[in-house]
Amino acid sequence: MEVIFIKDLKNQGKKGQIKEVKDGYAQNFLIKNGYAVVKTKENLAKLKAEQAKKAATDQEHKADAEKLKKELDKVVLEFKVKTGEGDKVFGSISVKQIREELEKKNIKVEKSQIEINNSIATLGFHNVNINLYQDVVATIKVHLVK
Repeated sequence: MEVIFIKDLKNQGKKGQIKEVKDGYAQNFLIKNGYAVVKTKENLAKLKAEQAKKAATDQEHKADAEKLKKELDKVVLEFKVKTGEGDKVFGSISVKQIREELEKKNIKVEKSQIEINNSIATLGFHNVNINLYQDVVATIKVHLVK
């Protein structure tokens, strides 16, 4: 029996996948527990409509991310830090601090989107990547000054 998965099921199938399974397994587990529906013309039409809608929203989100990327690529965040002997910085700049500075500029990003590769603990300019969307990464400059 061919079924269309409507939920992800580990080691079996992902949402939207069409798969051939045994009749008993389909009826007694997959369909009964809401993981899949029987492959029919109506269910295939629903699946295609859902996929088209998802593709349209994905494209919209990507366009928004591209617009935000252009804005973020121009941003330079400046942090005044305390330094010791030899201009050594006390501590380092965290993801939380970067997020707070961006919010002050009315730019909303999640902490999980901000990616710091190396510790920001020296004076000068540092690049910080922000993962906005799949394959859309903005780079902001963080400037540490005395």
